[in-house]
Amino acid sequence: MDLATIIGAVMAFGLIITSMIIGGGVGLFIDAPSALIVIGGTLGAGMINFPMSQMKGALKVAKHALFFKVSDPKERIKMMVEFSGKARREGVLSLESELEKIDDKFMVAGVQLVVDGQETEAIEDILNTEIDNLRARHKEGADIFGTLAAFAPALGLIGTLIGLVQMLQNMDDPSSIGPSMAVALLTTFYGAVMANLIFTPIQGKLKKRSSDEATLREMTLEGILSIASGDNPRLVEQKLQAYLSPSERSKE
Repeated sequence: MDLATIIGAVMAFGLIITSMIIGGGVGLFIDAPSALIVIGGTLGAGMINFPMSQMKGALKVAKHALFFKVSDPKERIKMMVEFSGKARREGVLSLESELEKIDDKFMVAGVQLVVDGQETEAIEDILNTEIDNLRARHKEGADIFGTLAAFAPALGLIGTLIGLVQMLQNMDDPSSIGPSMAVALLTTFYGAVMANLIFTPIQGKLKKRSSDEATLREMTLEGILSIASGDNPRLVEQKLQAYLSPSERSKE
């Protein structure tokens, strides 16, 4: 898990819980009927909206968003330049011995295509398809959490209406007003927390991870095509440096 995620989670949940404690205790904000309406309703609506296979994979997608780390692009550039130099000196077949040193399946597939003597057009088509499929998978995962983020406040509103109806029907019984109002207010609270502190941040993190990984793969593809074309290592480095921001290049 990256530092920003840890700090953000501690700040968001920590400050909210602290304010609860100061205001009278966390127990005031725990209500089983409200949780059932919002959590159960949101998950149920998600199952209606998405196939079961996608919903089951939601936790895996969330783990990917929080714990997956994209490889350092500067290290990837260094490796591609080394491979380019070796290919020019010893031929592309010499790269076969380097495959076991690569921990990225996409790069392994690309280098293997070069070693196998595939045309650059075929290599580009195959690897671009891989990148397109990566984007599609990540978009699918982000869409799940974006949809759940929309459902959660709506279920909170439904819970609020249920609580108000229960309260109005029992106005002659003062003891029932408090529990009904708790359901009415806490469902809105739960829905807002789930949408804004869980689902939407995970969606945003997934989009960022997808963008970073796709960019790294595009850079890797550029390097592989350069190696296949027999480009000079200096030219390969210049091509790949274009994928870095000016600030990242200045650190070299």
